Amino acid sequence: MTDLVIRALTEGDAHLFHTLRVPALVGRGRFGHTYATVGQGGEYRPDWTWVALREGRVVARAAWWSGPEDSAPIALDWFDFAEGEADAAAELLRTAPLRAEYSLLAPPGWRDEPEARAAARARIDAAVAGGLEPLVERYRYEWTPECGLPERPGRLEFRPEPDDAAIEDVLRRIMPDTLDAHDRRAIARGGVEAAVRELMDFFAWCPSPREWWRLAWTPEGELVGIQVPAHNPSGPCVGFIGVIAEQRGHGYAYDLLVECTHDLVERGATKIAAATDQPNLPMAAHFARAGYPITQERIDLV
Repeated sequence: MTDLVIRALTEGDAHLFHTLRVPALVGRGRFGHTYATVGQGGEYRPDWTWVALREGRVVARAAWWSGPEDSAPIALDWFDFAEGEADAAAELLRTAPLRAEYSLLAPPGWRDEPEARAAARARIDAAVAGGLEPLVERYRYEWTPECGLPERPGRLEFRPEPDDAAIEDVLRRIMPDTLDAHDRRAIARGGVEAAVRELMDFFAWCPSPREWWRLAWTPEGELVGIQVPAHNPSGPCVGFIGVIAEQRGHGYAYDLLVECTHDLVERGATKIAAATDQPNLPMAAHFARAGYPITQERIDLV
């Protein structure tokens, strides 16, 4: 094969991104926007968009994404390559000076569909060869009014909490024995405080108001946890559901999820995105009970 040329695009040649045609058997990363540069009215920076070219033809591409105020990418949102060019795709990831989580979207039950399984496996293998490693597989949900609005159980009271220090204390009490792989990774790398900081940074990053966050209490005044209705760049979402360690075993996460759903619907949401780790069987059961259908599966690599 001829030598590869790996480089970032420029505003002047951003059209090259669209010259690579690949079957849409598996999807893009977690944000999955239509590709257009900022100069074209889109959300991607040409210097964060890299391609591998062979004889002037794009054989692999990768586009990293962030919000307009971010100084570094927060997601590898596109990662595609032509048939037989997995090595070029891996070399692209190794060469580009950008690092962010890659969340590959696949249809539900993708392992049972030979073509989808092959397409997903090829991207995962190329990403691993390029320096990423699998962290967790997740279910992605999307609630719509056709799913039915679950009835509030009525067991808990929900109150705003304006003090960030109080919110952080609740998050610390959620971390023991957490089933969330991202939280466990943050704890392993920097302790509980690192996991708390990551969550607080995410809450603050979401464009939805701080005033939406709610702590949950029993009628007797015992703290139960927190639910954060939010908007991400794609729309309304279940930002976070967490029950403190000493209150687990009562199914309270379902109550928090239902309240979060009602809060978003009351604020006009007609579609609510959510996700949970596949090994988190209790939370997956709560989503099913609340009427949230699985619309995609997500493979997170870091």
